[in-house]
Amino acid sequence: MELWVPIVILAALVAFVVASSIRIVPQARRYNIERFGRYQRTLEPGLNLIIPLVDRVNTKLDVREHVYSSEPKPVITEDNLVVAIDTVLYYQITDPRLAAYGVTNYLQAIDQLTVTTLRNLIGSMDLESTLTSRETINLRLRDVLDEATGKWGIRVNRVEIKAIDPPHSIKEAMEKQMRAERDKRAVILQAEGQRQSLILTAEGTRNKLILEAEGKQQAMVLEADGEARALERVFQAVHDNDADPKVLAYKYLEMLPRLGEHGNGFFVIPGELSEALRTVTKAFAGEAEAASGGAAEGTTAGSAAPPKAPAAPPVVAPSPPPAIEQILGPSLDASVDSVPDTSLDTSLDTSLDAEQVKPHGLGA
Repeated sequence: MELWVPIVILAALVAFVVASSIRIVPQARRYNIERFGRYQRTLEPGLNLIIPLVDRVNTKLDVREHVYSSEPKPVITEDNLVVAIDTVLYYQITDPRLAAYGVTNYLQAIDQLTVTTLRNLIGSMDLESTLTSRETINLRLRDVLDEATGKWGIRVNRVEIKAIDPPHSIKEAMEKQMRAERDKRAVILQAEGQRQSLILTAEGTRNKLILEAEGKQQAMVLEADGEARALERVFQAVHDNDADPKVLAYKYLEMLPRLGEHGNGFFVIPGELSEALRTVTKAFAGEAEAASGGAAEGTTAGSAAPPKAPAAPPVVAPSPPPAIEQILGPSLDASVDSVPDTSLDTSLDTSLDAEQVKPHGLGA
């Protein structure tokens, strides 16, 4: 029985030594080992053996990327405005030995270095540049921190400015300025819209007037061309058919009433009126004489002919030309009233006296 006690004690001592000599390091962790108070080595992830009672684990470090958000720090800009800036850092431990023995508290060291670097950068910039140059500040801040933290076994991967808070009075002034800028842009845009609308309306009106004028011009040109072609055809037909001057004179008299259809209360008698009347009078006088002579000859011949011969049909003298009032119509009467009586009576008396025209035509 007494023999079993030392065996049990020895076994427990061996188990304790074995357990103390084994260290299992998780993934992404690093353990710094000290031997008699001096750095010996860094344990990697997995199963590691150490000397019990000689080696001990000093620090356990996580080598994954860390995120550190600092508290807002007051910073003075170049135009003497105090703004509160808070940053976010993304860092990673690259050397566990330097991170444990190079600096006492690497988080505090990074925070203080960030504040001093920000004050140096923002102090050379005004408020407007600070608000609009975040990317530039981030790049310069990362370069400075990465260079300074390299000897601590830490790499700064990224630095971001989370917020820049100016004083409340500056915020109100900025809001008023922004509101004034927005109102200004709104007024400018409204004025531009009205100006563009007026320009488009004026251009539309101008184009409308131009098109209407061009349309009227083309219509007048086409109408004039049509009248010209009609006159050319009439003129050509008259010359091709060799029209009798007597017919032309009669047509001339028939056309006179149409001159008074415009209704302007003024009628001008052409100077060729007496010539046309003279021509028509001569024509009908000649036809009446020829008809009378033919009738007389027919009567003489009929008396000498045999009694059974059929009698010649009676010859009817052509009707005399209608009176001037009937030819010209009521439109000429209304128009002649506006012409002085002396000139109209003199013209008509001269033409009628020259040819001895009776009011109702020629005698039989």
